[in-house]
Amino acid sequence: MTASEYNRCVDEFADGVYRFVLKNIRDTEAAKDIVQDTFEKMWRLRDGIDAPKAKSYLFTAAYRTLVDYTRRRKNQVSDEKLVHWESESDFNIDLREMIDKALDTLPEDQRVVITLRDLEGYSYEEIGEITGLNESQVKVYIYRARLAMKKFLVSREVLV
Repeated sequence: MTASEYNRCVDEFADGVYRFVLKNIRDTEAAKDIVQDTFEKMWRLRDGIDAPKAKSYLFTAAYRTLVDYTRRRKNQVSDEKLVHWESESDFNIDLREMIDKALDTLPEDQRVVITLRDLEGYSYEEIGEITGLNESQVKVYIYRARLAMKKFLVSREVLV
């Protein structure tokens, strides 16, 4: 990969990688750090990366960096809840906030695959390449995530 191809990757994919990471950790500063680390890794390994496969490489590297970050964070704040709930009396929650809350309730694997599929538009095969799961596992995780989100979104607590 040449420097111009690398720069083109930054221009084309930085926003998508950032959205993917931010949807999964909900921390803008940490998301920026993870994206920066991902592009730094890509720069260091640019000679071994084919330009047509750069997008897949970026999302795979971002996913792995995200997993590492999440594990470190869990070890640092094991007593602290990562999901922050607003009071049930807040009637002014818009749909985006409700969906974000539903995403927060999902296990990490399900949150990652549903974010890649529904928000970033990746195919099952591409998600499998990024996460290291086979296509059947990806489909199962997405199905379970959608069921869990549906259950959360229609629950009495959310509607009250």
